[in-house]
Amino acid sequence: MNIVTLTSDYGYQDYYVAQLKAAILSRITDITIVDVSHHIKPYDIVEGAFYIENVFERFPAKTIHIGSVQAYSSHNNQVIIFEKDGHYFIGPNNGLFSLVFHESSDLKAYQVTIDREKFPFIMDVYAHAVAAIAHGLALADIGTPIEDFVIKIGIQPVKTAHQIRATIIHTDQYGNVIVNLKKDTFESIRQKRRFKIFYKSKDPIIQLSKHYGGVSMGEVLAYFNASQYLEIAVNMGNANELLSLRKHETIQIDFFD
Repeated sequence: MNIVTLTSDYGYQDYYVAQLKAAILSRITDITIVDVSHHIKPYDIVEGAFYIENVFERFPAKTIHIGSVQAYSSHNNQVIIFEKDGHYFIGPNNGLFSLVFHESSDLKAYQVTIDREKFPFIMDVYAHAVAAIAHGLALADIGTPIEDFVIKIGIQPVKTAHQIRATIIHTDQYGNVIVNLKKDTFESIRQKRRFKIFYKSKDPIIQLSKHYGGVSMGEVLAYFNASQYLEIAVNMGNANELLSLRKHETIQIDFFD
């Protein structure tokens, strides 16, 4: 049985998610559909890429991942399909997937071929591609190669030998703030030195926790989460509200001997 994940900015107020699922199920019923999120901020491909990046590897190989964010303003209204790291990806050619795979120069993507006069809606294009993969068709039989794969460059941490300036890229429903800094980057610059993480508080964070309970209730902590991103949180509290930390704000890490 094939697995299909859905990540979109459709929301649940309207019927668009149901339309997409209906389009898929009308073509193939022996399938499991998993909703990653439909609450991506409208048109925010950076947030959409963040969700896909942090979840796709958790699924079995050959899972099909649909990323439909800012779908109706994509380059030439193209729907692309490609295989990467043992998984299939379908979505608009608008830079979304280049933000998932930062090294995307080796991607061989195809534009899904379908009669757009007969099937003008993008959900039908997605469903056609899913059914074709599920029935064992090669990607070259589903679409035509594209040479103009749209690439977007996301915000990256600014690094020196003694400092990292990183950016808050997400706040989860618990108010934990996630920073665009991965553990391997942090450790490669740290070189086992001491550090101070500066945010809005006058008191910097000077040690990492292994989990939320690593500090007393109500205290601030920093740790690298399951996706290896740096988080700033408050044990049993909301860091976003209590510390006034907002998306796109900068945090600074200083290293010293």
